[in-house]
Amino acid sequence: MTEHMTAPGDLGRRVARRRESLGLSREQLAGRAGIDPGYLGYLEEAAASPTMDTVRKLAVALETGVEELLGGTMDLPPGRGRPAPRPSLERLEPQECLRLISPGGVGRVAFNEPGGPAILPVNYVIHDNAVVFRTAFGGPLDDNLRTGVQGVEFKIGFEVDRIDDAGREGWSVLVRGGAHHVSDDERASVDASDVQPWAGGDRELYVRIVPAEITGRRIRHVP
Repeated sequence: MTEHMTAPGDLGRRVARRRESLGLSREQLAGRAGIDPGYLGYLEEAAASPTMDTVRKLAVALETGVEELLGGTMDLPPGRGRPAPRPSLERLEPQECLRLISPGGVGRVAFNEPGGPAILPVNYVIHDNAVVFRTAFGGPLDDNLRTGVQGVEFKIGFEVDRIDDAGREGWSVLVRGGAHHVSDDERASVDASDVQPWAGGDRELYVRIVPAEITGRRIRHVP
């Protein structure tokens, strides 16, 4: 008997989001997965019940895992699986690091505060060759990143990574540079960045990190 999955719309939304993040059309994804484009459209827009075989084909075509498509890993950290049989760790050149992080997304700011080291996630964009994110005035990324001396900035770390659970591969990029709080006079230089914090609220303080050092690593598995 063919096994069907009950997924009232959530699976379709995950498929659509993943497809769009990869820059694929429905026709391209259907070709990759070997399924009918019309059925893929139905799956993305309605409460479909695809077979497990179809879900597996979609997971492979979308370069992800079955559990991720079905929502089983939503509240779990990535990278819980065993390593690939023959993993290889390689260093990335600065230009490749910039290429990987240039689409923007979520990164992590590493800095010191009175209680010790802290790391906070932020939505960021790359704008004019700098990392730009928004935060709240008076928040930890405001008060703790000000030296109180004009022209002197704290050097901080900014990390972005990508974990491919299905392929047991991934990469990470570390940017080091000064944390520059954008003044009102400079605001026009970052308004065009259009960075949008997921956390919402009043986050009108722009912070810019001009890279002084960029390093990265990638894990691949050798066939």
